[in-house]
Amino acid sequence: MAEIKHQIVVVGGGSAGIAVAASMLRRRPSLDIAIVDAATEHFYQPGWTMVGGGIFEAPVTRRTMASVIPKGTTWIQQAVASFDPANNQLTTENGDVLSYDLLIAAPGIKLDWGQIAGVEETLGKNGVTSNYRFDLAPYTWELVRKLKGGTALFTQPPMPIKCAGAPQKSMYLSCDAWRRAGVLDNMTVQFRNAGGALFGIKEYVPALMEYVDKYGIELKLESNLIAVDGPNQIATFATRDGEEKVKFDMIHVVPPQVAPDFIRNSPLAAENGFVEVDQYSLQHTRFPNVFGLGDGCSAPNAKTAAAARKQAPVVAMNALAVIDGKKPFAAYDGYGSCPLTVERGKIVLAEFGYGGVLQPSFPTWLIDGTKASRLSWILKADALPWIYWNGMLKGREWLAGPGK
Repeated sequence: MAEIKHQIVVVGGGSAGIAVAASMLRRRPSLDIAIVDAATEHFYQPGWTMVGGGIFEAPVTRRTMASVIPKGTTWIQQAVASFDPANNQLTTENGDVLSYDLLIAAPGIKLDWGQIAGVEETLGKNGVTSNYRFDLAPYTWELVRKLKGGTALFTQPPMPIKCAGAPQKSMYLSCDAWRRAGVLDNMTVQFRNAGGALFGIKEYVPALMEYVDKYGIELKLESNLIAVDGPNQIATFATRDGEEKVKFDMIHVVPPQVAPDFIRNSPLAAENGFVEVDQYSLQHTRFPNVFGLGDGCSAPNAKTAAAARKQAPVVAMNALAVIDGKKPFAAYDGYGSCPLTVERGKIVLAEFGYGGVLQPSFPTWLIDGTKASRLSWILKADALPWIYWNGMLKGREWLAGPGK
């Protein structure tokens, strides 16, 4: 057990935590920043949809944590056990006490597989897969390539989930692969969504419905996966009319998602379990020297890597203001982006902020996000991974300037 002190402590070495640490150091290289994360690997998670669609190989989405930790920071390779924000401290799982002047919480979100009975023991076999895990995304593509007919189910749990479009992306890419292989007519494809709409922002629904119709997808709304019998390939759904059992040859499961336990059970938590922040400044509502961002904060935005990219400079600027004894002045507008891969080579680029207000990054004559576009595909497949590794994680804030 040790007692350690750092000026700034960032909890979480995912997209949000690395981006905000790098952003702060670019503004003020003399800062004493520690990043607390026990993981040894860092993943470009938006790439897993492309792995499951046969476009990327899984290894290109993975790098060592040591290679992405910003130079000039201290990496504390431990997990957090508890927080004591009243005394500006946290405790790690091995008992070390870490003190700080300012805390930035970027803990991510927990995949709660346990809410679906039987699914954990059958993942990766019996036709049960998920692009929400690095090790399973290749199995998605294996199933798609091997299936020549049968029933394929794609599920979406209740919100919140990270990348709300990902459940559909895997379905469209799978259908496109079956179409190209000439076997789509032999497939029964169902989209089982616990929600009441295909997508939460109505402006993008017409373009998506074109592909639902094109691929002959059966849309089953208010249908929530509650159990999977892998050996017998039977999925059970809770629907408006009671439980429904469906036989499948392939099922792509998206797990329910909740705040991490060490956040949900801490003084930092809001009622929903996530880090309680003001949705604009991203400052904690009760502890002024605490900020939160990324999937683990309570702001009502879409939980995407693009949101973290926009939040990082806001938190960086506001945190530095607090360190200097001033008030936060930068504002996050709720921006999130969801590039919906509707076929190999085309994407519906959904970009929106708080209240569902559309926030396109490009003029509509270049990219109209409400229509499937080849240029959007090039952005997703080629530009965004490079921007992620070489821009966002390095504190370069291209297309990410904060409001006031």
